[in-house]
Amino acid sequence: MEKNIYEQTGRIFDIQRYSIHDGPGIRTIIFLKGCFLRCKWCCNPESQSYEIQQMTTGGKTKTVGRDVTVREVVDEVMKDAVYFRRSGGGITLSGGECMAQPEFCEALLRAFKEYGMSTAIETTAFAKPDVVQRILPHVDHFLMDIKHVNSKKHEMFTGAPCEQILENAKYIAENAKHLIIRVPTVPTFNATVEEIQAIARFADSLPNVTELHLLPYHRLGQDKYEGIGREYSLTDIEPPCAKTMNKLLTAAQSVCTKIHVQIGG
Repeated sequence: MEKNIYEQTGRIFDIQRYSIHDGPGIRTIIFLKGCFLRCKWCCNPESQSYEIQQMTTGGKTKTVGRDVTVREVVDEVMKDAVYFRRSGGGITLSGGECMAQPEFCEALLRAFKEYGMSTAIETTAFAKPDVVQRILPHVDHFLMDIKHVNSKKHEMFTGAPCEQILENAKYIAENAKHLIIRVPTVPTFNATVEEIQAIARFADSLPNVTELHLLPYHRLGQDKYEGIGREYSLTDIEPPCAKTMNKLLTAAQSVCTKIHVQIGG
């Protein structure tokens, strides 16, 4: 007999309410612990390890990570159901990589769909194909990163090659209800005209992609690295200026024939 989806347990590290940048309408974001990548610029380094950790920031130490059931999450999130329904919003699963906990991820999505909620996931798309196929039917909006199309460069900055990501991107594009591609735009990694155009061409070649978002690199999570005893390796990298981002925007637009390109999400 199938386990009751509301009894499924998983590990989260935050629930953020009233978001307007992570899918349509007003949304609540559920952050799952664990990720397969180790992106050098990650603004949530506490999300990468599945382990429960202690993190010190601003002189205060807190526990990062807690085990919950789907029922506990649903009960907390559905307190704001009126805002979701009035705005066309819903819930977004993020991380980490939500598909790194496939049973919990699927159970959450199924449970919220039972309540008639719009569902979205923010994903690196670095997952086994069978996991993607399992999760996809329960997702209304995919917000997917394409960080690079050069596998060696991708591995240098994220710890993993990108072939599986690009294959999953093709499958998701062919089968998803709605897909937005997002590009963390990081100097020394991919913030050149040629690299952004290569990513944009790939995104434009996919069916059913509506938008491409260039997300400027920032250092907002830098203090968290020290807080969990890790070194931040991009201290010498400056965030791209508006002039640079506009140049990259124009470059991406010049090779896109059917998708809207913008700075920010």
